Amino acid sequence: MQAVQREIAEQLNVQPPFADKAALEAEVARRIKFIQECLVNSGLKALVLGISGGVDSLTAGLLAQKAVRELRERSGDDSYKFIAVRLPYGVQFDEHDAQASLDFIQPDDRQTINIGPAVKGLAKEVTAFEGKSEATVDFVVGNMKARMRMIAQYTIAGACQGLVIGTDHAAEAVMGFYTKFGDGACDLAPLSGLVKNQVRAIARSFGAPESLVEKIPTADLEDLSPGKPDEAAHGVTYAEIDAFLHGEPVREEAFRIICETYRKTHHKRVMPFAP
Repeated sequence: MQAVQREIAEQLNVQPPFADKAALEAEVARRIKFIQECLVNSGLKALVLGISGGVDSLTAGLLAQKAVRELRERSGDDSYKFIAVRLPYGVQFDEHDAQASLDFIQPDDRQTINIGPAVKGLAKEVTAFEGKSEATVDFVVGNMKARMRMIAQYTIAGACQGLVIGTDHAAEAVMGFYTKFGDGACDLAPLSGLVKNQVRAIARSFGAPESLVEKIPTADLEDLSPGKPDEAAHGVTYAEIDAFLHGEPVREEAFRIICETYRKTHHKRVMPFAP
């Protein structure tokens, strides 16, 4: 089992557990430098990130805001900025958490785009939905929401000469828990290789409210299951996923679920298949 865990962890470039506070701070500094280099090398001036109210976008937002703040101070170029975007589908049930995240991050610019009209308009034109079950349509429309959010972010990035930040990390990557060409699409992924408890640890190191750091993760894409916890969709807990990726013992059933899901979602982690 450990050999399989080690192989998957290597493929996902999983980072080892933080040995101490100094190791955590060094990793934060490394990732901030990475963000800065991506922006400077691109010749662009803005970073764009959708803020959902979860700990992943909170953490990525904190890293991004610090990265551009340091860039401005170091270069004297005040045109560097971080744009945090709210992308609700109508009224989000946990909007208070999203606003709390924004208030804590204190981004240079806040923008809001309601994706509801665009998603509903497109769904009405899809004749393939005819005869399909309510659950099937709800699931597909959920993925449509994720893709529409990415369209909105890239539109803002294009208008503001920016790069789009993604929030994918190792604990999601191993489960393929993101929408292909939706929240899985981005220009840079500063949380890549981290497990969930490391993402939380970084947010906590910034002094983020514990209510946001330990908030139950949810993609919240399905109208029939609003606020459905990620772990309910996974069939395993994030603690088990983290342990698996760090080579620690896990339940036999958890090992099976993670390995099978990793295999089935392979297509999400690679470029389009070609002959």
